[in-house]
Amino acid sequence: MNSATIARLREPERVRSGVTPWDPSPVFLVKSLLYPTVATGCLAVALWACAAPFRHEYFLLAVLAFLATSEVLDTAPLQYSTSRSALHRGLIPIAVQWLIVVGFIWALLELSDLSALFEPNVLLTWAAITPFALWSSRLAAQLVFQSVGVQHVPVRNAVIIGRNELGSLLEQRLSDDPSLRIRVLGFVDDVPATGASAERRALLSDPVQLPQFILENAVRLVYITWPMAREARIFDLLESLRDSTVSIYFVPDVSVASLIQGRVDLVNGIPVVGVCESPFFGIRGLAKRVCDVLLASAAIVVAGPLLIAAAIGVRLSAPGPIVFKQRRYGLDGQEIIVYKFRSMTVTEDGDRTYTQVIRNDSRVTAFGAFLRKTSIDELPQLFNVLEGSMSLVGPRPHAIAVNEQYRRLISGYMVRHKVKPGITGWAQVNGLRGGDDLDCMRRRVELDLEYLRNWSLGLDIAILLKTATLIWGDRRAY
Repeated sequence: MNSATIARLREPERVRSGVTPWDPSPVFLVKSLLYPTVATGCLAVALWACAAPFRHEYFLLAVLAFLATSEVLDTAPLQYSTSRSALHRGLIPIAVQWLIVVGFIWALLELSDLSALFEPNVLLTWAAITPFALWSSRLAAQLVFQSVGVQHVPVRNAVIIGRNELGSLLEQRLSDDPSLRIRVLGFVDDVPATGASAERRALLSDPVQLPQFILENAVRLVYITWPMAREARIFDLLESLRDSTVSIYFVPDVSVASLIQGRVDLVNGIPVVGVCESPFFGIRGLAKRVCDVLLASAAIVVAGPLLIAAAIGVRLSAPGPIVFKQRRYGLDGQEIIVYKFRSMTVTEDGDRTYTQVIRNDSRVTAFGAFLRKTSIDELPQLFNVLEGSMSLVGPRPHAIAVNEQYRRLISGYMVRHKVKPGITGWAQVNGLRGGDDLDCMRRRVELDLEYLRNWSLGLDIAILLKTATLIWGDRRAY
């Protein structure tokens, strides 16, 4: 797995950014209604397959499924320019999200004592066939979308105010998606362009002429990519366009910041641009937590005998506690207690000083070396996940002394604490499991921040699967 892999894993989530004001009406409807309609339709198929009568309680279930699917799965990721190879991905993320919907509906029915009204075989059939139907419907809709297209939708002419790097990037993005049906006529600017943008000739060198140009060329959209330093000039431009019906959009230049889950939001009607944000806002946080609890609980049950055997081995290997507790930084830089099976003859709290374990470290017991080699020493952190101080996947937590050392040496080091630390992470499956030298730590932080920028449930599942393949074959573990 590498950066290219993470880009591919993120593609469904990136495209699934919701409907936009530029989507034609047919695209808007398909994106918004495809998933909830298919989910409720699968309930009807399950009733038919099980020869069960349609009673009024199933109508209630259909309404719940429609609303929950709309919220959790959001909009269908349809894009005219998507390659055919990308269409065959996405089943696992859809299955995980559908599992969240099923869990929500099941909990609601149990708490309201309504579960007895439904036939178990109908519910199981519905739960089993729906994720495949959701994925297949998305695939079919995408293929139809690509074959038929939206050529019948009128093309809208647009101009970009600002012959700069941001304007060039915007033009490229608009051109990459023909479904938007937007034709960029060119740029308007009154200052010379530099760099790659200099190759693009400005339609107008005097923005004062823009209102007449808009009228003569049936321009529908105007994008302003001037920097805020030209605030007075932007206000003059907006004033000159008041006598037109053109739609105007301001495109903020946030390239000076390394965006972490950058997004635009409203605070009581005031637009704000997110520059550094946790990826687990809204339903995403709930989805992440539900997956953590379900998978951690299942892992504890399956690994129960191994946990008991490891505890006995630690007790017999050397005097001291079975479980080693160490204070580390968790979500938002708050201190947490991390559990591990003790693998050394000493137990450093890591508050003021911390000595990194090295290969053939004399402090590591013989049994502890086996635990560390196989990562069994990390299994008690499943209980950290259940209590909510950690996640299955996330940046690995470091001892407090390590945090205090590197936060002063590596820019953006503490940003990795915008999420809960994980038992495994993107850095670990990319070969950065140990080592505390500056170069290694800097690279580890870079990968942690890459994970924050590109998080999706599919990426978490991929990291867990990759971790499972590395446990027994990682020669760098000690």
